Amino acid sequence: MKKIILSVIAIMAFGFANAQDGHFKVGVNVGLPVGNSADVFSMNLGADVAYLWNVADRFTAGVTTGYTMYVGKDYIGYMGNFAYEMTTTNQDFVPVAGTAQYSVTDNLFFGADLGYAINTHGGADGGFLYQPKFGYQNNKIELFVSYKGIASDATISSLNLGFNYKF
Repeated sequence: MKKIILSVIAIMAFGFANAQDGHFKVGVNVGLPVGNSADVFSMNLGADVAYLWNVADRFTAGVTTGYTMYVGKDYIGYMGNFAYEMTTTNQDFVPVAGTAQYSVTDNLFFGADLGYAINTHGGADGGFLYQPKFGYQNNKIELFVSYKGIASDATISSLNLGFNYKF
């Protein structure tokens, strides 16, 4: 796994060094698990870094990575007439994804991240990452809402609020 992460970092660094018409974004997000994820996780916390190139008027695309953690919670399970208490382990992921964004107006955008989330802690498998976004932007910041899903045998998902700083 270290080789994969180092390879991704090297590819991104090479791309950044050769980029002439793009920008960095760094950000944070927080979310509430939805669906079956809400039964075993209390929240989703994340931090991301991305580099985007201007592809066409109002359209940018690039690469993104970061860290996202689904915080486990205590819950009561049932087996027949017997109740038992369980604690879910945190699930930590490093996403490696492509990202794209289309500005509908100067201040409103739609976007998506698609890639793979590598599990770095917890018993869940890594899986396909998808994160559609909608938000407000200006020259320096972005505020967005998104749905984040990591799908393998089961899907871990959340509704998120996020903030990005562009430079």
